[in-house]
Amino acid sequence: MEDSTQTDKIFKLDNVDLLSFMGISDNNIKPIEERFSATVIARGDNIIIKGVAEETAAIEKVLKEMIFVLNTTGKLQPSDVYTIIDLTLQGKEIISENDFDSIVLYSKKDAIKAKTPNQVAYIKVVKENDICFAIGPAGTGKTYLAVAFAVAALKKGIVKKIILARPAVEAGESLGFLPGDFREKIDPYLRPLYDALEEMIPSEQLKNYLEKGVVEIVPLAYMRGRTLNNAYVILDEAQNATGMQMKMFLTRLGPNSKSIVTGDITQIDLPSFSQSGLVQVKEILKGIDGVGFVYFDKGDVVRHKLVKDIINAYEKHYSNGK
Repeated sequence: MEDSTQTDKIFKLDNVDLLSFMGISDNNIKPIEERFSATVIARGDNIIIKGVAEETAAIEKVLKEMIFVLNTTGKLQPSDVYTIIDLTLQGKEIISENDFDSIVLYSKKDAIKAKTPNQVAYIKVVKENDICFAIGPAGTGKTYLAVAFAVAALKKGIVKKIILARPAVEAGESLGFLPGDFREKIDPYLRPLYDALEEMIPSEQLKNYLEKGVVEIVPLAYMRGRTLNNAYVILDEAQNATGMQMKMFLTRLGPNSKSIVTGDITQIDLPSFSQSGLVQVKEILKGIDGVGFVYFDKGDVVRHKLVKDIINAYEKHYSNGK
């Protein structure tokens, strides 16, 4: 028996170019109006659906599929919408409900999304707090997703710039013995941040962003004395920031800015474990409203399957006192 309950549903158009989504003269919405008896009203970045519960649910699925197709192919036209409607009514959705809710950013190749329960929790913590600490082992997507959050916010116009920082702390090497000038010496520390950005932003656009200062990738020491307004600020490898450096970084945040701090407290390159600002901050900022923590473990490793085996082997080695 069909559910005839009348309902109103507001669907927010996040992560999408409105003109491309709606089409000229709203031509991409007309197939929905033709195929369903529900009323569909576009207001700004919201679509209001009025109709029976079964239809409003189906239309919501269609809208999600439309966003996915547009953002992964770069185009959407009425013929695509008719196909999406047919597939949806047949129960042949391209993406599942969980997939859509876990998408952080549509990249050049695909949708970047959470793949583990802790990564899904990461999305929630980032949405609900202005400062988020993501702590866990290598390969769990902490930095990659943090950059995706920042790029998504920049694309939506929520922030005007992205600032990515890392401590330039030697991991068994000395900067003084590395070849080249200072910029060439610190670039290896910042390279992972460039790699993530290059997967999410077209190369020419990224080059333009870097030249204009829309995207900055800097050593942590360069943050001193700045106030960062309308910015998404990421501190990566934060286990190698001292307590004073962590305080300095966190107090740079200005109005309409968000920050993500990522790190792995099992990979501290400082002389003493207790000097790590990431270790200290877990206690210092615990319980402060607007500051959130999310913790990852080896079950969240999304790199090559051998990475998880390597982490397990090292844990076993050190637990045996070797």
